[in-house]
Amino acid sequence: MTGQRAGGPIEWLTVASPLPSGPLAVGVTELGVAAVQFLADTLPAGLPQARDERRTAAVCAAFEAYFAGRARRFELPLDWRLTDGPHRTVLQALHGTVPYGETVTYGQLARRSEAFPDLAESPGLAARAVGQMMGANPLPVLVPCHRVVAADGLGGFGSGRVGLDVKRWLLTLEGWLAPTLDWDGPS
Repeated sequence: MTGQRAGGPIEWLTVASPLPSGPLAVGVTELGVAAVQFLADTLPAGLPQARDERRTAAVCAAFEAYFAGRARRFELPLDWRLTDGPHRTVLQALHGTVPYGETVTYGQLARRSEAFPDLAESPGLAARAVGQMMGANPLPVLVPCHRVVAADGLGGFGSGRVGLDVKRWLLTLEGWLAPTLDWDGPS
């Protein structure tokens, strides 16, 4: 392959979403979904658009089913190209071990991932590192960083206030948080 990454270029599509952040931008390749971006309207203009109608339809249908409460798992292949090393290890542990409706603390995920060999010496540092990794997750929702919470509460989520509202919305959808009076998700 000359100058081309395995799986080809990342192409983008916009996916409707009931999230407080609005529609999602989803980056796909021949290998699978490589990126999910909240606030789709903030992506730079001129990015390559997804042309494979079958792939685009599968991605849209999977998100629609999840947001409507009809699916508890995404059956979409993932392209992990935007992660590597301990970051990938932690995200893959999250993806493989924290199911719908459950949560894990930053420290628990640090231990579970086994990405921090010196964890016993500095568990707080490992938990903070996991928090930073969740903030840099290129596949939010699919690799459910919203399910990672602080030991003493909800914890953070990227994009400031909008991000925290997204985290609450997703955890309410999955039944971990009780719906509030203004809940606008599926019943």
